[in-house]
Amino acid sequence: MRSYPTGPAGRAAATLAAALAVAVPLFAGAGPAVADDGRPDRDFTIEDPRITESSGLAASRAHPGVYWTHNDSDDGPYVYAVDSRTGKTLATITMRGVGEPRDVEAISIGQDGDLYVGDIGDNLDGTWDHVWIYRFPEPKTLRDATVTAVQYDVTYADGARNAEALMVHPKTGRVYIASKNEDGGGLYEGPAKLTTGSANVFRRVGEVPWVTDGAFSPDGTRLVLRSYFSAREYAFEDGRLGEDRSVAAPFQRQAESVTYTADGSALMFGSEGARSDVVRVETEGGGGGSGGGQEQGKPSGSGSAGDEAGDGAGGEEGDGKGGTGLGAAIVVGVAVLWFALRRKRGQG
Repeated sequence: MRSYPTGPAGRAAATLAAALAVAVPLFAGAGPAVADDGRPDRDFTIEDPRITESSGLAASRAHPGVYWTHNDSDDGPYVYAVDSRTGKTLATITMRGVGEPRDVEAISIGQDGDLYVGDIGDNLDGTWDHVWIYRFPEPKTLRDATVTAVQYDVTYADGARNAEALMVHPKTGRVYIASKNEDGGGLYEGPAKLTTGSANVFRRVGEVPWVTDGAFSPDGTRLVLRSYFSAREYAFEDGRLGEDRSVAAPFQRQAESVTYTADGSALMFGSEGARSDVVRVETEGGGGGSGGGQEQGKPSGSGSAGDEAGDGAGGEEGDGKGGTGLGAAIVVGVAVLWFALRRKRGQG
């Protein structure tokens, strides 16, 4: 769900959102389209009119080219399987055995093949003394179904907080949550095994920027975290963050989700809104090597100008809808506005 801090910071974020609402359509063109050759894992548009607040993405392990997503609030206990070849919903899964979802913000697939759904949002930063994770096996057949999900209570060792990113490590099965905070959040590690009947306490193990979603690479050696305006990929070893570098995230109006493709060859970036776009960004060399702040990856697929803005100057020519210069100008303008408002806040 779109949420901003209160006070001057809230007004700054709201002003940015208004600027983006006007600016993005000017250079985003028609947005991504399904690849002509019908291959999976390309840019696509979520066509389902029910999905207006896609807030998380997870690449299916059982069904190539399928991505699991969900709305973030006021929708009910539903998860959707979307085909990246067509943008169509192949299955709607209804979770039973759980309470009324409050603010579902993330989804991930564990090494056991289970889907983990994070009802972890808290827009007032500490209103709820606990949040929830729902878990159920990924269906072997894609059709509308009702499944029984396990519900886990979650608390944080250092107090309640807002979060929008939940990641299950693909090798250890351990669950991590990244909190969302304007001035930087934390990476929280869950217990070795989640249990029912008592709270699962998550403990802070690292510092992260403002995060709206995150995902582990299929081999578990990398962790990508995205925000509204950028993304970074971290080396990940023994449960801790390592060297990091920038990822060429596409410029999206409400940047809410990210996942690796099932083979780890690319990242898929999603956003909220009716008929929202999911954009593929290639990874480089499996994510190892140089790091040190170097930008990785490049948007691919339809090559909309919004993608070019994420790629920066010198990117390949897109489909003619907009241009890199305009996209870059808008990004710079928004950045100037953001820092100006932050400076004013500091002087207030």
